[in-house]
Amino acid sequence: MAAATATPGRTVLERFPAGHPRGARPAEQFAADRRAAGQPAEVVMDLRTDSFLVIVRGGGQ
Repeated sequence: MAAATATPGRTVLERFPAGHPRGARPAEQFAADRRAAGQPAEVVMDLRTDSFLVIVRGGGQ
């Protein structure tokens, strides 16, 4: 897993390429696993990098 990176208002836990054959499913599964572990993770699309990002809003984990 890549190191978490913080930007104002969110922490990026992981990045997944939008061109993945399974689309957003890997990102959605990763976010679901984080939610099951107690983190309020969600998936957003970063158009600049053409990636799905799994984030935690508020900049904290």
